[in-house]
Amino acid sequence: MIGAGGLGQHHIRILRDLQGPDFAGFVESRPERAAHVANDLGVRAFDSLESLLDEVDAVTIVVPTPYHFDVAKKVLARGIHAMIEKPIATTLAEADEMLRLATEHGALVQTGHVERFNRAIRAALPYVHTPRFIESDRLAPFNPRGADVAVVLDLMIHDIDLVHTLVGGTVTSVAAVGVPVLTPFVDMANARLTFDTGAVANITASRVSRERMRKIRIFQEREYISLDLAAGNGEFFRLRDDVDMKALATAPLALEQFVERIPLEAEEGEPLRLEFESFLAAIRGEIPVAVSGEEGREALAVALQIVTDIERAQPGRAGGAALPARA
Repeated sequence: MIGAGGLGQHHIRILRDLQGPDFAGFVESRPERAAHVANDLGVRAFDSLESLLDEVDAVTIVVPTPYHFDVAKKVLARGIHAMIEKPIATTLAEADEMLRLATEHGALVQTGHVERFNRAIRAALPYVHTPRFIESDRLAPFNPRGADVAVVLDLMIHDIDLVHTLVGGTVTSVAAVGVPVLTPFVDMANARLTFDTGAVANITASRVSRERMRKIRIFQEREYISLDLAAGNGEFFRLRDDVDMKALATAPLALEQFVERIPLEAEEGEPLRLEFESFLAAIRGEIPVAVSGEEGREALAVALQIVTDIERAQPGRAGGAALPARA
């Protein structure tokens, strides 16, 4: 484990429980923080990154985003498998070099888009086919952690990846707006993405909301899926096959008379733990990588396009350049 900030400590606890004696330990640049985590979780704190890399086959990287590249290139150059928190890097050039090193040295790269493992998403995927329109809202109260980059790279990138997963295809156009509210960077943003499949996604992210919301609505022919990612559940609605459309057009009917409602269910599971389990299974060759480095690069590319589009309207205010922040 590389990095032991607030999120990193959570990662360490889960990996320790999953790996048992096979969990080597972690490295953290702040000695006091390292000592605290080692004592609290009963795991080994390495003195340096190099000493940790001498003993491991795989790592997870949860350092601030601006340091992803410097850390990952040392890891991948040794052929050590890596799960890298989102966003995978700060620039596409960094992401490309990381993926080149991984290929050259035979290392697997998984990107930490943990929402892929959300119970609601897992339950919905069997019902998703050829979406035509997706509406996504991710609202959160202000939190200083992550607030030194635009909300696009802090929060919206989750939904960029999810929308791409649901739709497939390639983003062909981006139209975005955003405003700073509490920070010098964009704190609220909205992006409209058009895909080569013809699908359109409307994504909103805010970190200055009074209440939390993580919801996605998916519209496809004769069907509608409503997901609450915070609650981990959802519903699937589809037009009944026995509906008389002429009769429906002449008089109002109760919803249940023309729509079939199916609650969406999936097995319980902590998303982060499921993410780590998938990474370990991929390393063992049991399954493909769940969220590849290439998919992480694709999400970053779209996020940077959104930041650029906002920058055109508000020069110097988008906050696309990431600054150091503690995980």
